Order: sequence, then C-alpha cells, then structure tokens
Amino acid sequence: MKTVLKLAGAALLACATLSMPAHAQEAKKTFYLLSHGGPSDAFWLDWNAGAQRACEQLNANCQISFSGGDMAAQKEAFNSAIAAKPDGIGTTSAQPGLWNAEVKAAKDAGIPVVFFNTDDPATGRQAYVGADLTQAGAIWAKYLVDNKLVKEGDKVFLPVEVPGASYQQLETSGIASVFDPLKITYDVVDAGTDPAGIIAKMSDYMLANNPPAIIALGDSVAAAVRQVFDNAGIKPGTIPVVGWGNSKETAEAVKAGYFNAAAWQYPSAQGFMPVALLNLAASGEPIGYDVLTFSLYDKTSVEPILKLYNK
Repeated sequence: MKTVLKLAGAALLACATLSMPAHAQEAKKTFYLLSHGGPSDAFWLDWNAGAQRACEQLNANCQISFSGGDMAAQKEAFNSAIAAKPDGIGTTSAQPGLWNAEVKAAKDAGIPVVFFNTDDPATGRQAYVGADLTQAGAIWAKYLVDNKLVKEGDKVFLPVEVPGASYQQLETSGIASVFDPLKITYDVVDAGTDPAGIIAKMSDYMLANNPPAIIALGDSVAAAVRQVFDNAGIKPGTIPVVGWGNSKETAEAVKAGYFNAAAWQYPSAQGFMPVALLNLAASGEPIGYDVLTFSLYDKTSVEPILKLYNK
C-alpha cells in the first residue's frame, strides 16, 4: 500500500496488496474505511480481519484508520479521505449528525459512502452494514419481558461505556418502547471505557442497588459482567443479563450461565461487506440497500461462536 493516512493517536492498518504487473496496479480501486473504535478492541480486531480479507479478495487498495473514540481525529480522517478522491468511503457514526457535511461533500465529489456498525441514515449515505441498534434494544427488553424476568416497578441496570453516544441513544430508545408501556424503568449508568474502571463502577452499582436485571449496552461492559458478579459474590443466573456478545469473554459468560442471551453482530462479515458494497458502487452498481448483521445467542447456540474465538 502507498501513503497511509496518519492521525495523531490513531492506529492505522493497511490491507495487503497482491503482487501484480504495474498496469494492473494502476486499475486498483482505493477505499477508505474509518472506524471510531480502537484497533485492540476484540470486536474491531475481528472486523479488521474481515475488511482486510475483502480488500485482498477484491484486489483493492484499502486505508483503514481507528480513531479510538476521538471524533475530531475521525473527522480529520474523513475530510482527508474526500480530498484524496478515492473510489469509496466507509465510516461509522458514533454521534447523530456528525457526518452531514462530509457525506454531502463526498456525494458532490461522486464518492460512494457506506456506513457500518453505527448508522445515520439522515446523512443520505448509500448503504449500511450492521445491526439495527433500536431494534437490538427492543429485542433485549422483550426477551426479559417474554421470559418473565422483569415486572412492573423494576428498575433495570443499563451500563454503557459512552453515555450519549449514538449506540446508547438508539438502544435505549428500543428498550423504552418495550419497558415504558409496562411501567418498567431503567437506569443508564456511565461505566467508562477503562476495563478496570468498568468493573469497579459496575460492581459498586450492583452492591448499592441490587438491580433485578441488566442490559449491557456495549461490548466492554458486557465482557465485564462475569467478573462483576464474582467480585460481588453473585451466583451466575441469579440476576438475568442480556446485551452485546461480540467478545470471547461474553460468549464464555453465556456458556457459564452469567449471561442469559447475547447479541452477535458478525464482526468479520461487518468488515467484509462494506468493502464489497463500495466495490459494487465503484463499478457502477446501485447499492441502495442495507445489510443487517445481528442474531441473539444463548447457552444452546453459543458453541459456534466460541469455536470461532478459539481458532
């Protein structure tokens, strides 16, 4: 790969370029993939593997950046990508309305834009790959209600890494659509992003409030559930837990009974499909459709996910 997009504090990964004659290399398409995540997060490691695989199979020149939650860095990356006039741009949307100007500028320049992981359809992007986050929240809440694990008057614990972020707002709105009519309340709690801090804050909340159920709104808080229970002396299965499950730790917690049901976003496919869609768009194919990557797994269906993590 040629020049790599450089960002202060951002880790950059480049897709491998296959050896080929010079005239073939000139015809290669160039795609920029911009994530708000961190390159060492379990989900983004799997996502990156899928994106790299797509870049290799499609013989595309891909420039992948991770902003680690730094929206200013991601905005700089987006504008740098537009200036480079690539064949397509893929990006996450950690906050609603963040990319309105950038998507318009890209479209005015004839550059296709695909969102992945977190969506903002109001921007006018051409496609989205990932979960419907509002629906995810509704599915978790409905699971607790349908299995009679919560009742009227309960206050459910909703730990999250970044309160106010797009994913938290959308997931909570889905939860509200199920809980509000049943007079079940919920408490969105800032657990932070530091792993040790997450465990400490969640443990403190559990000891102080003894919530009847937990919905983990992010993968880091979900991965901490087992240790939080162990620290607080809570036996697995005593308090029902649902939420995200895109990590080995959460999959193991599901198998061990700490987690009732967890959501899987097919992270590798979520990396592969945006590149495939951008390649179609760059070849003149219309891509005005979304690819939803979501399923709920429990103890009876966790084994394929564990095998994937153990490979």
